[in-house]
Amino acid sequence: MNRNNSLYLVIGALVVAVVGLGIYMYREETKPKGIEMTIGSDGVKIQEN
Repeated sequence: MNRNNSLYLVIGALVVAVVGLGIYMYREETKPKGIEMTIGSDGVKIQEN
């Protein structure tokens, strides 16, 4: 019985990793093109996307 539980745990972890990677890739692909400007305590930062 314990072996089945650890198998489900491994499969669940793999599913979570694949879903997380998919969400990350989707957000990176749909990011608007151009520049990104942030103003913080370190000053002004400008990055090109």
